[in-house]
Amino acid sequence: MTSANSGAGAAAPPPGPAPVPVLLEARRLVRDFGSFRAVNDVSLRVAEGTIHSVIGPNGAGKTTLFRLLTGIHRPTSGRVLLDGRDVTGQAPHAIARRGLAQSFQLTTIFPRLTVLESVQAAIVAASGHRADFVSRFHRSTVPEAMRVLGRVGLADHARTLAGTLSHGDQRALDVALALATKPKVLLLDEPTAGMSEAETERTIALIADLVRTGGITVLFSEHDMDIVFGISDRVTVLHQGRVIAEGTGPQVRANEEVTAVYLGGSGWGMQRDA
Repeated sequence: MTSANSGAGAAAPPPGPAPVPVLLEARRLVRDFGSFRAVNDVSLRVAEGTIHSVIGPNGAGKTTLFRLLTGIHRPTSGRVLLDGRDVTGQAPHAIARRGLAQSFQLTTIFPRLTVLESVQAAIVAASGHRADFVSRFHRSTVPEAMRVLGRVGLADHARTLAGTLSHGDQRALDVALALATKPKVLLLDEPTAGMSEAETERTIALIADLVRTGGITVLFSEHDMDIVFGISDRVTVLHQGRVIAEGTGPQVRANEEVTAVYLGGSGWGMQRDA
């Protein structure tokens, strides 16, 4: 006689959490400049809704990696996938329209335009319209531009000339220009470089808010280790163009090769790598 509680009658175990989609992926990227290999077999997976940082000493290959991801450089070999689509070798504007935007280490603002006009211009460019400043389409972008400025804390500076902003506000405007393209993934290259302590705190709060409430995934490079380990969901460490470690902040902190190569064996008391 078979027990009523055995075999097929047993309850199935509850399903585990659904895997988080990968929005940006590098597969074995290589970039050579003549005989110099700047990026060496780098693979990277950036999950949706996360903050993923890339760190490494000066010359580790961080900027070249970002340029490969955004299409500024073509890889010698390897692939780049954005939201599951192969975008390897596509032009930067084509990749941007698929949802990848970058805010650069050096600001890329339009100094003779107002803050509002700058964001309007970015919205127009992203739309593909051939519009000028007096067109009906351009005028219709004001509400959207003001919404973007509100996200980065610059709504009160809408009528200010971009070139007269403080350094921190110029960096915030640079982020606004990237946000105007409605990206899925935002790349930030040294977002706090040259900022005061107050400006840095505001920028880090902005990045966290973009991910938490804005539905944006962030990949960024940064020298300040307090920022990296305080905000990142995952950390990838580059050295001489190759990945030497990847994981959560605690995992990377505990990695002996990272400590020896990246910080010269001095431990994690240092905040900066340069």
